[in-house]
Amino acid sequence: MTLAGRIAAASAGAVGVAATGAAVGAGVLVRRKRRELTRRTSDSTRFGALHSSPHTIVTSDGVPLHVEVDEVEPPVSDGAPLTLVFIHGYALNLDCWHFQRAAFRGLVRSVYYDQRSHGRSGRSPIGSASIDQLGDDLLHVIDAVVPEGPIVLVGHSMGGMTIAALAEAHPELFGPTDQGGRITGVALISTTAGGLDPSRLLFPMVPSRLGGGITNGAVRTLARGHKAVDGVRRIGRSLATVMTDAFAFGDKVPAAYVEFVDDMLAATPFEVVAEFFPSFRSLDKFDAVGTLGQVATTIIGGTADKLTSIGHSRKLHSRIPGSRLVECAGAGHMVILERHGQVNAALDQLIASASRIASQ
Repeated sequence: MTLAGRIAAASAGAVGVAATGAAVGAGVLVRRKRRELTRRTSDSTRFGALHSSPHTIVTSDGVPLHVEVDEVEPPVSDGAPLTLVFIHGYALNLDCWHFQRAAFRGLVRSVYYDQRSHGRSGRSPIGSASIDQLGDDLLHVIDAVVPEGPIVLVGHSMGGMTIAALAEAHPELFGPTDQGGRITGVALISTTAGGLDPSRLLFPMVPSRLGGGITNGAVRTLARGHKAVDGVRRIGRSLATVMTDAFAFGDKVPAAYVEFVDDMLAATPFEVVAEFFPSFRSLDKFDAVGTLGQVATTIIGGTADKLTSIGHSRKLHSRIPGSRLVECAGAGHMVILERHGQVNAALDQLIASASRIASQ
């Protein structure tokens, strides 16, 4: 993205702040615009290079989660600062938030973590690789590293499903802080709360000769020979990269984007892919997402998403009162990379709205 484009994105966020009169508004956005003039572009920073000192948080069933917190300078206003919590998707890791991390680092306190069995986190026990368990993991992360202050949750793909699971189990967390709520804003990106054909999620991760007509039974069979499947994936990396490009993105993107996503997918053992697979078929949390109508909620989807189609985003929008729908024309599932400027501008405005709710 060009420097002018990034400044425009920051300005779009500033418009949102002015419109809502948000608590974090002017100071944060002025600093952000100033830094945009001098900061090295996100494109020049190597993918996977943005990190902070790790924390280890142990879940209710004993899985160690890798967590990183980007702190900020002491806030000007009194009270605990607003914190963004980013939750990544299936077969990815916290590095997928590269452009969001570059944009908000030093400006808003932000938490990133690897979901169980992904990235640097520990492996899940057999039978615990479920969306409901991911929701419980998210609660443990919040309790451990965001013990106070308002929260904005940002979930991509399976990360959005994780938020839906938390909303179902703990609706009391969502709402204005003066009413006892902790979470005042939510972003649901390229995600759904149900009605998903899970075999579509496998297309970028399984070589075509293994992926046709995938069913739960076929995945279980492949999982028993997961080491052989991983071997086929490594041997067929050229084809896998083509598949990643075709199914993760909508428009033409730099080759580095495709390679970055493909590296994350390839680093996720097929055994882990198989463990989570059944959860997607049984997912049905549309009745729970209405809770998100109590907070500022932004839904973002690419119109060319082949994995969780834009119809899922539109259905979420219809089920969440007062939500805002942002459709990124021509973008695919990895909209957080492909349209990072548009996504970050939408998050700017969400932060403003969430801060206003928190200060009521």
